Amino acid sequence: MANKYEVIVVVVPFPAQGHLNQLLHLSRLICSYKIPVHYVSTKNHTLQAKIRAQGLSPIAMNNIHFHEFSISSFQSPPPNPNSTIKFPSHLQPSFESSSSHLREPVASLLRFLSSNARRIVVIHDSLMAYVVQDFTSLPNAESYNFHSVSAFTIFLFLWESMGKPFPIEAQILENLPSLTGCFTSEFMDFMAAQRKYSNSDSGNIYNTTRVIEGKFMNLLEKEPIKRNKMHWAIGPFNPVMTTTSSNNSSIGQRHKCLTWLDKQSPKSVIF
Repeated sequence: MANKYEVIVVVVPFPAQGHLNQLLHLSRLICSYKIPVHYVSTKNHTLQAKIRAQGLSPIAMNNIHFHEFSISSFQSPPPNPNSTIKFPSHLQPSFESSSSHLREPVASLLRFLSSNARRIVVIHDSLMAYVVQDFTSLPNAESYNFHSVSAFTIFLFLWESMGKPFPIEAQILENLPSLTGCFTSEFMDFMAAQRKYSNSDSGNIYNTTRVIEGKFMNLLEKEPIKRNKMHWAIGPFNPVMTTTSSNNSSIGQRHKCLTWLDKQSPKSVIF
């Protein structure tokens, strides 16, 4: 019996707004190529992603298959605005609970979808590698690791953690801010635990463009950082709407962000 679909894509975002939103827009982009997309998260976080989404038409949203799984209740402390580390540590229980409870339903979904498609492509946030690890049991499934931050950030993190395996331009390191105080020790442990489950991924995806971050994409493709895996810059995911005149002969009003950007001096804006 022939498979119903050639390819099915399963998207698994990390349960935080900056992560949920990026992969929702990537889902829209993939759907525009008539490829079925299944977006997987908890009920609350899926609702959050839908409510806060901008630039997505109702048609685009309807084309995405949403899977809203329930997770066990958990205790979450109130935010601490006086904390010396400005990280939303009150969300840590949510991160932990989502990671531990979504693995089984996601594995079940992958098994079901794998019987209906020749190929299953899993795109997961780098912080959800534990959840999707069972894709390796399916002969027609492959997984790709999505990084929610810039190629610049990922490169420097890997370069430093690997002991600076090759020299880079001194200019890159000028006025470089430290990561000290950015994350709690609990979240650092969480990130480390996720990384060991990404070894079976086929490659890495970035919400960026080589026009802006080509230098850092090239550095990510150098061994030993590359780890014999592919790196793709396929952003920006968010749609940029432009307005044309009625006769399409000239550009009409541009988005105010682009108009502002045009007025800035060269190399004065950080992406």
